[in-house]
Amino acid sequence: MSFSVSLTKLSDLVVQAKTSTHRMMFFVIAALLPGLVTSIYYFGFGIALNVLLSILTCLLLEGLVQKIRDLPLKSLLDGSAVVTGFLIGLCLPPEISAGIVILGSAFAILFGKLLYGGLGQNIFNPAMVGYAALIISFPLAMSTWPALFNTLDGSSGATPLDLIKFRGAQTIDEITMVTRILSDSPWLVINLSYLVGGIALVYFGIARWQGAAAMLLTLTLLYTLFYDSGSSHSLGSPLFHLFSGGTMLAAFFIVTDPVTSPDSKNGLILFGVGVGLLTFLIRSYGAYPDGIAFAVLLMNATVPLINQIRLKQL
Repeated sequence: MSFSVSLTKLSDLVVQAKTSTHRMMFFVIAALLPGLVTSIYYFGFGIALNVLLSILTCLLLEGLVQKIRDLPLKSLLDGSAVVTGFLIGLCLPPEISAGIVILGSAFAILFGKLLYGGLGQNIFNPAMVGYAALIISFPLAMSTWPALFNTLDGSSGATPLDLIKFRGAQTIDEITMVTRILSDSPWLVINLSYLVGGIALVYFGIARWQGAAAMLLTLTLLYTLFYDSGSSHSLGSPLFHLFSGGTMLAAFFIVTDPVTSPDSKNGLILFGVGVGLLTFLIRSYGAYPDGIAFAVLLMNATVPLINQIRLKQL
């Protein structure tokens, strides 16, 4: 009798866990839609094609691996592969080749998720694993976005982070796209869209706010301390870095990943501070304009240690 009751309770827990995962992934996808629509508005339907191709690649590869391992294909329905593909597709330039999209998505799902045993067992965020691999392998293709403004240095296809990183002796005021980041830049609007979606996730209890807040506050503090009002050596203003590149996307949809972030509130704060600090260092002094992917992966590696410390809950 008791054995039967235990099996029933176990079955209920499994169903509840699956429902919870489905619910979480559904909300994440819904919260990403404002950013997707805004990106399509500014950069065209190439963004949507990247998202679709990336999602299909992730689903097909995960299904193939599950089939080879003789495991049920029901895991495809939990939505995690869809979210991984969604995130990768959003990060890629709209005119990038389909082969690069497929390669990055395959790397993410195979080496970021399935290699560790699947959802809940991966150490590193799968989307950032795939994205980082593409940045290292195809730096030029990954930094070439459609020209929306005419820039003074001729770098019409570069992002604001690229321009400020490789501007030479120019001051901030001499870089048109950078100075317009707080007026009519698409990157400002896109980041605001992800901010709105992220706040919705926090409001509905899908994402924990501590990591995102710690990351954004750390970036704000560091770029405030080191901002020199726009000389040729300036690192850029805090607002520029908060609303450029993938800052808000990472803060609310990557840093908040419950699988690859700490399980305590204080741990989440430490994790977010680390991501913010490493992003600052890589953006300001490293070789890559936007160091968020590498910052996240480095901090992912510290999560087991942070969890082991068992910081006191707030």
